[in-house]
This record gives sequence, C-alpha cells and structure tokens, in this order.
Amino acid sequence: MSEDPKQFEFFQNEPIPDGTSLVGWSALAQMYDLRVPVRELSCVSERHIKGNRRSHEKWQVFDKRYKPTDTLAGHLEFAFKHEAIDLLVLKKVFEKVTPEGVAAIVQHSPTGAFSRRVWFFYEKLMNRTLDIGDAGKISAVDALDPELYFTTEGRLSTRHRVYDNLLGHRDFCPIVRRTEKLESFIGLDLEAMAKKIVGKVSGQLLSRAASFLLLADSQASFAIEGERPPLDRLERWGRAILEAGKRPLNQTEIIRLHDILIGESRFTKRGYRDEGVFLGDRTHENQPLPEFIGARESDVLMLMTGLNEFNNRLRGSEIDAVIQAACLAFGFVYIHPFTDGNGRLHRCLIHHVLAERGFTPTGVVFPVSSVMLDRIDDYRETLRSHSAPLMNAIDWRPLPNGNVEVTNDTADLYRYFDATANAEFLYECVQRTVDKDLPQEIDYLKRHDQAISKIMNAIEMPDRLAENLIAYIRQNDGKLGKNKRAKEFSELTDQEVEAIEGFVREAFDDDES
Repeated sequence: MSEDPKQFEFFQNEPIPDGTSLVGWSALAQMYDLRVPVRELSCVSERHIKGNRRSHEKWQVFDKRYKPTDTLAGHLEFAFKHEAIDLLVLKKVFEKVTPEGVAAIVQHSPTGAFSRRVWFFYEKLMNRTLDIGDAGKISAVDALDPELYFTTEGRLSTRHRVYDNLLGHRDFCPIVRRTEKLESFIGLDLEAMAKKIVGKVSGQLLSRAASFLLLADSQASFAIEGERPPLDRLERWGRAILEAGKRPLNQTEIIRLHDILIGESRFTKRGYRDEGVFLGDRTHENQPLPEFIGARESDVLMLMTGLNEFNNRLRGSEIDAVIQAACLAFGFVYIHPFTDGNGRLHRCLIHHVLAERGFTPTGVVFPVSSVMLDRIDDYRETLRSHSAPLMNAIDWRPLPNGNVEVTNDTADLYRYFDATANAEFLYECVQRTVDKDLPQEIDYLKRHDQAISKIMNAIEMPDRLAENLIAYIRQNDGKLGKNKRAKEFSELTDQEVEAIEGFVREAFDDDES
C-alpha cells in the first residue's frame, strides 16, 4: 500500500475537476482503497481560488494553499479541519493502518488537539489501546466542535484529555451537523407552539381532534407500505402509538410493539430476524433485485443494543427531541431488524421519542406519517440518498428461496451515518403538523360542531343523519344533491333543506382546508 494517492479521472463515478487532486476523506478513501461511500467530495486546486474554496458540481475545490502532505496524517488533519467528520470512513481508514502508524501521529505532537482527537477516535472506534502513555494534565478539547455539530454535554476521557461529546458510542453513533435549516427549525420552538394551540381548546374537543389525527397517522403509515389493513388491526396499531413514550424503549418494548403490529400472522417470525432482508424487486425467476440490504442477521442484536444505548444516552440530555427521534427512527430502519413491519415501526419510534421527551402535547399524536405520505417522493429520496450508496460496500449472493445472504462484514455501515438530512426532513414534517394539521383539525371540528348545533336546533333528527348531511353538502359545493335527498332525506321540506345548506355554508365557507 502506498501513501501517495494516485490521481484518477473519476472518483466514485464522479469526474474529478481538471487541475485538482484528491484531498481529505476522498484522498484517504483512494489511498487505502476503501469500499465505503465518501459523502463529501473534496479536492485541492493547482491554482489560487478566490475566496479560498468554490463549489464545482459535487465537489468542494480548495485553494492550492490548502494542499497537505500526501500522507495519512496530512489528509486526516485536512479532513478534521475542513470537512464534516465521517466516522465510517475514519473507521475504515483505521482498519487499514497499523497501530504504530496512528501512534506516530500522536507522538509527533502529543499535546496537540488534532493528534489527541485522532488518538481518541482510534481507541474508541477500534476498541484497542495504543502503546502510549496517558496525555497528562493539559487542557481538554472536544471530540466534536459544538458550534458545528449537535453534541452531548461531554464526558472527559482523562487518557486523551478529550471530551466525548458524541451522540452515541462505538456500536451506534450518528452525526448531525448544525445546519442553518436545523437551527432555524429549533428557533421556531414548535413544541411551545403546539402546546399553545391545544391550550386554547376544550378537553373534549382536543380529545376528538387527537382521535382523528391518530387515525390519519395510522392509515397513512400503512398506506406508505401499500397496505389497507382491516379496521381492527388499524385500531390496534393506533392504541400502540398512543402508548408511545409510556414505557422505556428497550429490546422487549420494541419486540412488543412489533407483535402488536404483526398481530397473529402465521408467516412472520416473532422477534429479530434470523435471515437476510432486502428492499427491491425480484425477477420472474424469483431472483432478488435489491435496492437496499439490511444488516446481517448475525449483527442485528448487537446493532439494536447499540441503538437502545444511544437512545438512553440522549433521553435525559439537552439534545433536541426531533433530532433524537430522527437518529433513532432512521437508524432503526437502516438496520431493518425484522422480516416485516420495519417501516411502520420506524415511524412509531418517532412518536415514542416525541412523547417521551414531552415535545408533543399529552394525548396528541403528530400525524407525521400523513405528511410523509403527502411527500412520499421526498421521503423515499431521504431514505434512498443514504442507503443506495452503501450497496457498493455490500457483498451478497442470492439464495434459492429468493432471499439474499450478505457475505462480508457490514456492521459499520449501520453504526456510523450522518443523520443531518434525516433530521431536516423530519423537522419539515413536524413543522407542517404544528402549522397546519393540528390547528386545521381543531378548526374543522369547531366549524362542524357549529353546523351540527344549528341543524339540531332547527330540526330534530338523529346525530348520524346530521353528520351525513354536513358531509354530503360539503362534498357537493354547498348543496344537497337530488339523489341524496331523494334516498335519505325525502322527509325534509325545501325550506328545511335550504336552511341546512345555509348553516353548513355559514360554518365552512371561509374554511381554507
């Protein structure tokens, strides 16, 4: 292996800009022939660049002054200083180099912030101790810059004099960058907005609104999977969602939720899967055509234990609840621990975190699944943009039963990922529920009750008929259709029909829903 990254015309199927050379994570991936996607592509120009860097298609092109030495230390230092941290690439680099090579970086500058961070990450990710004495009494540094990343309070590693402020740990550690979009969402304080909305509503009206929102979310969650479940299964799943956050999330609770989802199915194994799983199609000969492959079945328990430990670390922290929910839920669906029901359970975990952290008002479920269904292409692209590039790092073979078997070690692909895009998408969904869905449902019920009250005061009839009248009139542009009147409401006089139509129009005419 040479530490001189060879220049190629293409890198990961992307043309390298003319007059540049790979740098940072891209150079390290090329240098060590890594089979993992580099999410942030960087190169350094042979010339000076106005403003020191510029964007060129998918590349960040840096001024020639940024060119480091073509060594492990040089490109690592560039990546740590100028690129987003990529734990997956970093772990794979560490697997390729010798412990002595990493120790040399530390010993070259034993008190330097960069070298101590490299040392900390090596021992943490590799679960291996270098033959180096402890750092001693020097100023501690953060593993991640809190101004650039969402971080925990940090636990001091006295050996390295580094604050471990990562969101997770060795077995499961997503990264979320502090983007302008996420900072803007947090600044809206959607939690307070939602509680202010429901605080102005009577308990009885809020209960009805919550029921409709829960039903909408449950129906949408099944619809995303292309299913139309029977009403009893839908209601059972709705009750499970209402329990979100009431029990600590652990292996037992996740399997309990999965049991509720699957019900008495004879064809779905209870508990974590003991076979491969993939998303995609099959040929006419039943050969798999996977778009994405979940974690190896032998890794599922370890990864799910890591995911639960990650959640336990954040549940009592100051980390934003939506960011925690995004990391947990999307991390879960990438692992894909069950043979079926992973998508619905993934969305249920969002409700779990938001309820447990007190983000959603008590008894109210934000219908994020409804928003995801409305934005199904964006939702799928959010999932696909992360999962699709991983396929180049997964070796698999088809099985006679039409399933797949993973034949290489893939656990790190599910341990380390950047969840920033996931968090941004989920926040967009939550914002819509607070800005539109929740107040719109409450407003509808108020208008509906107004119309019902006036109808019942004018004409005595069963509640069911009054409900039907409102629905039919609204569906027919404010008029009761002739067929409906002849079949169900023949007893009404023309004057009564005209009055009822007026009540409905008065209640709903300025409704923008």
